[in-house]
Amino acid sequence: MASRLQLFALAATADLGRAVAAALSAPLSAHEERDFEDGEHKARPLDDVAGADVYIVHSTHGGPRDSASDKLCRLLFFIGALKDAGAARVTAVVPYLAYARKDRRTKPNDPVTTRYVAQMMESVGTECVVTLEVHNPAAFENAFRCRTVALTSTPLFVNHIKAHLAGDKLSVISPDAGGMKRAELLRETLQAALGHPVGKGLAEKYRSAGIVSGELFVGDVNGRTALVVDDLISTGGTLLRAAKSARAAGATRVLALVTHGLFMPGAEQVLADPAIDQVIVTDAVPAFRLTRPTDKLITLSCAPLLAEAILRLHENRGLADLQAF
Repeated sequence: MASRLQLFALAATADLGRAVAAALSAPLSAHEERDFEDGEHKARPLDDVAGADVYIVHSTHGGPRDSASDKLCRLLFFIGALKDAGAARVTAVVPYLAYARKDRRTKPNDPVTTRYVAQMMESVGTECVVTLEVHNPAAFENAFRCRTVALTSTPLFVNHIKAHLAGDKLSVISPDAGGMKRAELLRETLQAALGHPVGKGLAEKYRSAGIVSGELFVGDVNGRTALVVDDLISTGGTLLRAAKSARAAGATRVLALVTHGLFMPGAEQVLADPAIDQVIVTDAVPAFRLTRPTDKLITLSCAPLLAEAILRLHENRGLADLQAF
């Protein structure tokens, strides 16, 4: 007999957790979170989890109240509590995974933080980690010994483009060499969904000691709508460079398709720049840092994608069409 599915969402990701529960047509299980005067914290399940197949929805981006480290620590402790309470399997559904960008050494004695996070996850008994549009899927998978699922936002973006841009001549642009596989996955999926050719392009970018350089742009964007695809927006500088390069090469419109909108200081000025027509993000990270409303920003819900992944994991079905390869 299959174990029952139970879904939790820690308080910092409660809105997304409720949306995932609605997409699953399943209730959120009850839990308690308590803060102590000295800054310590505890979380415990209130519903019985013995023998259950448990999923925790919890994004570990910094803010608006807790740091990325705080959120990661709370997730680890809650996983440990679930295992101690007898959960048969615990899957961490972490749409934005903190520290995943530091996946290799770029300077002597650098930390490989992704691997350290993996070791902590495994030490508390995590059986599977699900994340969305992780910075480097190969590094993410290689860091963990437990099962990993690197979901792609491609299905969300393709559905949006089919609904709003199906008649446009399109080109998919990677803003740097590191994002070429991500951009090509979107381009190939979009081309198959639309039934006509979709162009591609690449903007050159080098980063050293925080300084970004590179002016080369290659690709077929003349007279087309350029779709710049990336995993995240921080200050937005990379996105703006790619948008301006595509404009200079003849693009008639530039839209950004970005999974995680961190929107650090400076991003609002980037959004206001006329080189960019729209920025399309998911709600994996709420846009709480933006202080001024803008009609350029469109937010897509990632809850249906997360819910589908959870259901397939619970039923031991394949996930290949939802993953980044």
